[in-house]
Amino acid sequence: MKKDTIDELFNKLQDQLDYAEPASGHQQRFLEKLNESKGVVTLETKKKNNWLLFLSVAASLAILLTVGLSQFKTASSIEEKVAEISPEASKTQFYFANLIEEQVKELNSEKSPETEKIINDTMVQLKKLQLNYTQMEQDLLNGGNSRLILSAMITNFQTRIDLLNEVMIQIENIKSIKKANDENFTI
Repeated sequence: MKKDTIDELFNKLQDQLDYAEPASGHQQRFLEKLNESKGVVTLETKKKNNWLLFLSVAASLAILLTVGLSQFKTASSIEEKVAEISPEASKTQFYFANLIEEQVKELNSEKSPETEKIINDTMVQLKKLQLNYTQMEQDLLNGGNSRLILSAMITNFQTRIDLLNEVMIQIENIKSIKKANDENFTI
């Protein structure tokens, strides 16, 4: 008997070979049969409940929304409590805050390479003064000496306004010096 080469074998079996893909789940059934023959026991994985995932996401969103709203209410309630203690302080705060906001906008409109450093330093000082003011509001709510604290709050606003006015004067000086130097410069 003569041995066939592999090429001859494939040529003879060409019409008999199966090229179709196996049915879906074939690999899983094959592995199960293989494990049964070896005596291996497999544990089935539990199906994940989609509704449980949806419920956990909804609960997380509800918690985040509740925390966010409570933070928002706390911030506004400090101002409301200050207004209850001293309605004049609330009116004064509104007036000064608007005035300071207008001056800050004007200050930012004057920003140039020559004035950038002084404006940035001023903004840092304004933030520090705002933090001090917030602390004074908290002290007022905690039952401190209301006359003294209210006076300090007004002084804080006045200090901010004075700072902004002084910086605006310095910016005007910088601009006039620059203009004078530009006029005296000859080519």
